[in-house]
Amino acid sequence: MTIVRRMVAATALAATVLALTIAPAATQQNPGPRAPLLMEGKKTLFQRVLSRPEAKTFDKPGGSAGNVLPPMSALYVYGREMAGGTEWLEVGAGSDGKTMGWMRAEETVPWRQTLTLAFTNPAGRERALFFRERDKLQGMLEANDRVEQAKKLRERIIAGSNLPADFPVISIEPSTHIDIAKQFYLLPILAADEAYLSNNVKVRMLKVASLTLQKEGDDPLKPKVRQNLYDSLKNFRLGVVFVVDTTTSMQPYLDRAKEAARRFYEQVERAGLKASYGLVAFRSSTTVTPGLEYLTKVYVQPKDAVDGKTFLDRLKDLKATTVSSHAFTEDSIAGLKAAIDEIDWTGFDGRVVILITDAGPLQSNDPTSSTGLDVNRIRELAEVRKIHLMAVHLRTAPGKRDHESAEHQYTDLTEGKNLPHALYYPVEAGSLAEFSKNMEGIAEGATQLMRMFAAGQVQQQQQQQQQQQSRKPQRDFQLIGHAMALAYLGSQNQTQAPRMFEAWTTDRDINTPTSTALEVRVLLTKNQLSDLQQTIRRIIDAGKRGQLSPAGFFDELRSAAAAMSRDPSRIGRRGTEKLGELGLMGEYLDDLPYRSKIMGIDQITWSTWSIAEQQALINELEAKARLYERFHNDSALWVQLGGPGGNPGDAVYPIPLDALP
Repeated sequence: MTIVRRMVAATALAATVLALTIAPAATQQNPGPRAPLLMEGKKTLFQRVLSRPEAKTFDKPGGSAGNVLPPMSALYVYGREMAGGTEWLEVGAGSDGKTMGWMRAEETVPWRQTLTLAFTNPAGRERALFFRERDKLQGMLEANDRVEQAKKLRERIIAGSNLPADFPVISIEPSTHIDIAKQFYLLPILAADEAYLSNNVKVRMLKVASLTLQKEGDDPLKPKVRQNLYDSLKNFRLGVVFVVDTTTSMQPYLDRAKEAARRFYEQVERAGLKASYGLVAFRSSTTVTPGLEYLTKVYVQPKDAVDGKTFLDRLKDLKATTVSSHAFTEDSIAGLKAAIDEIDWTGFDGRVVILITDAGPLQSNDPTSSTGLDVNRIRELAEVRKIHLMAVHLRTAPGKRDHESAEHQYTDLTEGKNLPHALYYPVEAGSLAEFSKNMEGIAEGATQLMRMFAAGQVQQQQQQQQQQQSRKPQRDFQLIGHAMALAYLGSQNQTQAPRMFEAWTTDRDINTPTSTALEVRVLLTKNQLSDLQQTIRRIIDAGKRGQLSPAGFFDELRSAAAAMSRDPSRIGRRGTEKLGELGLMGEYLDDLPYRSKIMGIDQITWSTWSIAEQQALINELEAKARLYERFHNDSALWVQLGGPGGNPGDAVYPIPLDALP
């Protein structure tokens, strides 16, 4: 508590922790380097654009062409000029006054903030529609029969008939999922507005641009004819990895899990299916309790478990320890992290990790936590790796005091995007019979899913909705199976984002507004993410040393979050004052269609929080800073827009907004 009170105690380092360089044009005193143009109505925010594919620079408006720029290059605008009926922009890579030439405005996209959108997996929802005009979208959203209207529009598009020139929709989301790591795209937000559905639910309307690495992407209004789309599912491979607690109380459950695995392999082998199990065991800190022997241990790699005999042979030495851990909670996050990082997922199109434990996880700020991550951060890491998480929680009598906390955390852990419920399965009183049913349900669900794929079939949304009343694992396998199938088919068919357009859409499923069609992300380079991580750590460390007051600590965080959404190149610079003290916070936050958690909290709310509430946010920030390091070091995430040979630090990735401050 003393540390937290000091964290929220003096302001000495406030001016040196986070630097957000203020444009010379804003002060109009020291000429200095030439500054980019300011956004209309802003005093410090510069005009920025993204380059479209094949965009070129010129020595002057209408002059000689120069270099072709990498697609999606983020540029500052230094001048605007009309020549030959075309608008031209003078651009530079930075805000330091150095320009690189002129570009046609039509070959750029306005970049008012670094927010962009990404399609969620379309399983369990309808495909997003993109309208020519805002009013057409608003009219449909606010109509009593919006679902029927949207259905008719989709049916016209899917029918493939010639669409009239005044057809209100100019594009539709592809039917299979786009793997942004393989078919990189951006949907920058150009403008935002609101509409109210007939039941008074508020939804956002967003004007977006479609931007891909290719000059022309797919045109979903004229879809390619693909015969037997689901046929390729016959080659789908499923990998299921158990992450099991092997502390003192777990031996009976380990025996039942082995038996369930044996039955699974029998079914798989009889049906000739392509699925494999793996297993990771975990305990807790061996530094505190050396007798535990290990923190995590990979017993079986699914790629090596070609049959049931091999899998079970690898588990001959799997047993619960006889040594008690230092606390009832265990380091289950370490076990999950090992399953994500140490399992070789290569070759597996579907990836499922199932946690089995009778204890809640160590908190991210627990000194014995080996990862420093919380359940939300490990879930985000799993989502990036396209891994679905399930949790079987044994609510045994010795853990009675831990049950409520563990349930809350494991529910958060297993809440997938647009799933009707968390993939969390409590086993009351640790019943062995109930646990066996869950294990059998998992085996049956995996087998049923693979049989369907082997037949070139996928469960349809109507069938899923009929099963949503049940939370049994075998039925949940069908839910995540549909998502895995759409992701796999999208990868096999190299599904791309729709070709270049500017249009209006909504981030919610028109039929079910609680489902998200487009999630918000922030486009950062590796260097910018590294700067953000270092900035957050400096702010937290300064607070812990008692060098920041309550207001100073919070203002520094908000300044970092605001700069990240507007211009992340400013994060990490030193020598300037805080946005809040300069009266500029509103300028950075005004007209942002989305705000991160920190930007959604105001100074008054922060000051009324208890020490425990403030500390909880600080713990979350520390866990996020560790996650940034993992993102930064994951080479599979980053896209080099300029192609091979570019500066690795300039590689980009759209980080989920929820993962940022």
